[in-house]
Amino acid sequence: MRQQATALATIPPEARRNSPLPTVDVVIPCYNYGRFLPRCVNSVLSQRAVAPRILIIDDASQDNSSEIGQDLASQHDEIEYRRHSTNKGHIATYNEGLLGWSSASYVVLLSADDMLAPGALERAVNIMEADPTVGMVYGRTFHFHEETQLAEIPVDASGAQFTRYLGSEWLTKRFRAGYNVITSPEVVVRGSVHKAVGGYRKELPHSGDLEMWLRIAAVSDIAYLHHVQAYYRVHSSSMQRTKYKTSFLDIVHRKAAFDLFVQHHPDVPHIHVLQRTLNRILAREALWDACRAYDRDRIEDANVEELVQFAMATDADYEHLPEYFALQRRKRLGPAICNRTQIFVIPASIRWLDRRIKRTRMLQHGI
Repeated sequence: MRQQATALATIPPEARRNSPLPTVDVVIPCYNYGRFLPRCVNSVLSQRAVAPRILIIDDASQDNSSEIGQDLASQHDEIEYRRHSTNKGHIATYNEGLLGWSSASYVVLLSADDMLAPGALERAVNIMEADPTVGMVYGRTFHFHEETQLAEIPVDASGAQFTRYLGSEWLTKRFRAGYNVITSPEVVVRGSVHKAVGGYRKELPHSGDLEMWLRIAAVSDIAYLHHVQAYYRVHSSSMQRTKYKTSFLDIVHRKAAFDLFVQHHPDVPHIHVLQRTLNRILAREALWDACRAYDRDRIEDANVEELVQFAMATDADYEHLPEYFALQRRKRLGPAICNRTQIFVIPASIRWLDRRIKRTRMLQHGI
């Protein structure tokens, strides 16, 4: 499969200024994040060259989200506020907004503790307005702990530089990598595409976003913007840092997302070959995480036994993988010796360097 438009394309910021503004619906689910709502909402209302509409869905928060949400809605005609009488969970809340409420040409799912970067919607929408085959646009995400960090980011007023991928190519690369390259708030989806692929699946409370991106790539092309498109808040109450904090659970949920996609899309070309490739990648990752648990003398904390069982169930040839032999060497020495001597520091360093290279490549190409 051939990547299209690998050279950077440019859309000048003045493009289509004389045209009617494209409509963008932004769904903001909120649970106990009232203190972050004003900044989140302002990041949407301040977007240029688009006509945004906002739905704040308060999922029975126990803080002051209700007061703040209602106040914001009373001040801005573009904002609607809803409150659940009982907590319905994030999947049901997402689908309520994206499928039940949204009717715009484009749609965004933005957590109440995150923010859009200046110009994000204009850049993404311009690409899809110019190319109807593109169903999803995403870009870079700046992860921050304190809002003071955002002042250090220069405002990007340039035209949009992006790379366009065939949906089939983007899909294949995800199976061959085995991990997600999207955080979530940086994504803008064509409304008709979102309606066509359906909502988030309740079976995937952690990795539903990954499976959603796969579904979108199965029916449309994808564009990656070489710009910061959103700000993602990192804090102790983030779901990924609490309920799903171990590498074992992360691997399990990623596999569940790919497996469910395969189950519902058996007609995607070469899908079962891709699934076998994915399974081997995830088995190797699980075994390597087990190896590193020995190097750090953290066997129980890292769920080593579960990682090995996962590899066994995922790849029938797991015993022929280099990571399996590496794990056997560590087992013979024992975790205490592995940790004290750091005898395997060289292969670990090589792996670390490989991850850094992949991270750099992902930021450059988004894939």
